[in-house]
Amino acid sequence: MAKTKVMIVDDQFISRQLFEMYVKSSENYEVVYSVESAAFADTFVLKNAIDLVLMDILMNDGSNGLSAAARIKKHRPGIRIIAVTSMPETSWMNKAREIGIESFWYKEASKETILEVMDRTMAGESVYPDSAPKVRLGLASSAEFTERELEVLRVMTTGVSNAAIAQKLGITENTVKNHIRHMMEKTGCKSRTELAIEARVSGIVVNID
Repeated sequence: MAKTKVMIVDDQFISRQLFEMYVKSSENYEVVYSVESAAFADTFVLKNAIDLVLMDILMNDGSNGLSAAARIKKHRPGIRIIAVTSMPETSWMNKAREIGIESFWYKEASKETILEVMDRTMAGESVYPDSAPKVRLGLASSAEFTERELEVLRVMTTGVSNAAIAQKLGITENTVKNHIRHMMEKTGCKSRTELAIEARVSGIVVNID
């Protein structure tokens, strides 16, 4: 029986080594390509026989796995993809589903091993966790924030003004200010800047647009 050909895309050397070790431990899979950037992942799959991609989302070089996965799905929709991440950013699962990514796996938080998710994915299942891992942001849990608050916070971490956030999200500047005030009350953060820094450190929101 032919082995499933796997491409690993992850900017962390240790993560790539671990994925390679897991894949090589199974008689069902073989690593064909292992790379630290998503920038040219779609180009590689056009030129090589790949069945399954393990795709990290956030890369140090500015590339991101969701954009790369969308390009792969456009040109090679039959290739199955598992998005992998250690970041608790909740919007990524929704984006992955919209793109057509078959499965989603949190590196530190998932109950299933990556091999189990690979097996289920190659068997035709779509494997997604019920929710993102919960993290602390000051005094609050990530579960305490509304979707709109997270949208405001996500844009705010890019360093733009309240007016720019309002324009981006199609809401009023006063609404933005109210959301930020509520989040500061929940977290105990004393300033807008402290809230943005805490959000970045926790990974609760990560803007990759």
